[in-house]
Parts: sequence; structure tokens; C-alpha cells
Amino acid sequence: MPNIRWLLALITAVHRFVYQQSGGRIGSRLPGQRFLLLTTIGRRTGRPRVMPLLYIRDGDRFVVVGSNAGDDRPPAWWRNLQAQPAAQVQAGREHHLVSAHRAQGAELDALWPRLDASYRYYADYRRRTPREIPVVVLEPVPNPVASV
Repeated sequence: MPNIRWLLALITAVHRFVYQQSGGRIGSRLPGQRFLLLTTIGRRTGRPRVMPLLYIRDGDRFVVVGSNAGDDRPPAWWRNLQAQPAAQVQAGREHHLVSAHRAQGAELDALWPRLDASYRYYADYRRRTPREIPVVVLEPVPNPVASV
């Protein structure tokens, strides 16, 4: 398979730009798919990193998959969350502070069928890589109360 990482990076950058510039009105949905913007803190740089990701809702939680398109390397955003689980999510025009954790056990078993139904390539990605692809739950946390 040819290396098309540059093309994926370009598509991601354009998607992120349009999503942010439109305030979430454009780029948050495609037919049958929903996207959020996940802002993590770079584990080495300490700078905010924003990534558009497919997601499903689980109640008030957001669920994303660290598939990296089936690559053997985990995505940078997942490594950032492992170092600092506090993050921000923009889903359409909604903004949330979240705390991330990796789904395991019964929670993971319940989420995979829903994720597979939401995006047909997840099963293919799992077959393609020997690593266990993380399913990441982003749980909204209350906004801090501003002191007066």
C-alpha cells in the first residue's frame, strides 16, 4: 500500500480548519457519521493539539477509537491522553471539558458492536494490526466554578 500519510494529514488539517472556523456548523456530520474535535495537551510540547475524530454517544459520554487507520502505531492523541486524561471536546457547537479513560472488560464488550455499526472499517483495522486498538471514553466533567 502506498504511503499516503501526507494526504491524510492534509485532509485532517482542512477538516479541523473548517470545523473550527464554522463554529462546528460545518464538519461535525457526514452521512451516517459524527465528528468531534478533541483537544489534548501534547505530552512533549505542552501545547494544545486538536484532532477531528469519529465518535458515538453513550449517554452524555463521547466514545472514540484509537485505530490510527489500522496502523501499528497508536495515534498521538491517545498517547497524549495517557499522559494527561483531561481534555476538551467540541461536538458540533457544544463544548465540554472531559476526562478520558480506556474502556475495558464489559464496558468494552458493550461498545464494540455499536462502534462497528457506526463505521464499517473498524473491524478491518483490528484485523490489520497486532496491537489492541483502544476504545476511549470521554466523560464530561463539570465546568469549574469561577470564584467571584
